Amino acid sequence: MFKAARPFFLIVETPLHAGCGSDLGAIDLPIQREKHTGIPKIEASGLKGCLREAFEGLSETPNGSLPEPLVQEFPALKEKSKLKEAINLAFGPEEGELYAGALGFTDARLLLFPVRSMRGVFGWVTCPAIISRFFHELRIAGIKNELQVPPANTVPRGCGLMVDSEHLILEEYTLVVKEDATCTYLAKWLAGTLFPGSEYEYWCAKMQKDLVVLADDDFRDFVNLSTEVITRTKIDPKTGTVQEGALFTEEYLPQESILYSLVLASPVFNANKGIFASGEERAVLTFWQKGLPEFLQLGGNATIGKGIVRLKVLEED
Repeated sequence: MFKAARPFFLIVETPLHAGCGSDLGAIDLPIQREKHTGIPKIEASGLKGCLREAFEGLSETPNGSLPEPLVQEFPALKEKSKLKEAINLAFGPEEGELYAGALGFTDARLLLFPVRSMRGVFGWVTCPAIISRFFHELRIAGIKNELQVPPANTVPRGCGLMVDSEHLILEEYTLVVKEDATCTYLAKWLAGTLFPGSEYEYWCAKMQKDLVVLADDDFRDFVNLSTEVITRTKIDPKTGTVQEGALFTEEYLPQESILYSLVLASPVFNANKGIFASGEERAVLTFWQKGLPEFLQLGGNATIGKGIVRLKVLEED
């Protein structure tokens, strides 16, 4: 059983294909989705594996130095063997089943989905069901806030997507919406949480005014019909035409999508606690947070630049 938890966000910087294998539907290689809702997700196993790989690469930086905040918190990590030991204790040993890792992760769930707009280029859409589940998972992590779930078909004050006083157009659909104080407050909180600092000034301002809370059914339709689908081919060098059987379609979660997950920390499942001897689960969580890279690559097609995400931990107030 986990003893400590921390939410973190994944902001998709390039289209992301977390695949579920081949399919007999219209798309040959679809993305992972929740069975009961059809909403896109990323399996926890894939997320954990990519994070472990990122930590194993810490000692392979150009100058061979670890992140300063991590070394300040755990000076013993200056020894390379201690870093490997800490990774095994946190994520579990790669060989054998000697003990379980102290870190666990939930599936990365979709929070905000980008949709093309007639005004403002695009907006982020969500719905009451998604927001309610997000707030519930924050409570699982022990985080309390004063945020409330906005009603469906609402936008923040001063929304930049409106074509007139009460309509906006997403894709080819015209929707009737109204400004709402609860939606305004949520958009402001998300903007400050996801896009802090002057380098994200544009995105922070856009988030505050271009969030749309749709009805649950409308949101489900957009995340099913408005993902990015790419047709790929392989050319036969002898004929200069498409090689037989090499024409296929791939589905991607679009750039600017925003997901969230929980990292779960338990006491170390080994008599040798290593650098986590003091505080155990809190120390493990600190190790993960201090060593976490700003950017990570998830899913398939890494060699063509797909799947780059920015990680942002939700800090305690």
